[in-house]
Amino acid sequence: VQLQASGGGLVQAGGSLRLSCVTSGRAFHTHVMAWFRRVSGEEREFVAVIPWSGSAVYADSVKGRFTIFRDNTKNTVHLQMNGLKPEDTAKYYCAARYYSEMYTRDMRIASWYDYWGQGTLVTVSS
Repeated sequence: VQLQASGGGLVQAGGSLRLSCVTSGRAFHTHVMAWFRRVSGEEREFVAVIPWSGSAVYADSVKGRFTIFRDNTKNTVHLQMNGLKPEDTAKYYCAARYYSEMYTRDMRIASWYDYWGQGTLVTVSS
């Protein structure tokens, strides 16, 4: 499985961006898809996850502002980011793992995932 992320850029505080992650390979619909972000020198931070079934789960820091959704017909997962803040500035990574069960807290952990995209940079100016 290969992941290709795009959609990052420079935006003013309060603005919006939509990130996209296209995956190759089969059985996309059976993969858990997630977004993480990393500020230089720090660990990857969980942002959002959408399991194969069930509801999406978000980090408290983005809840109410970000929405993760998937299009299984296009093997794509998106992260709609509204109300961006300077503290959202980071490189954003999509991640995937074959898993067809409901949400578990493991899905918040970067090491749980098998596949990663190359990252896309989001910069929010104040």
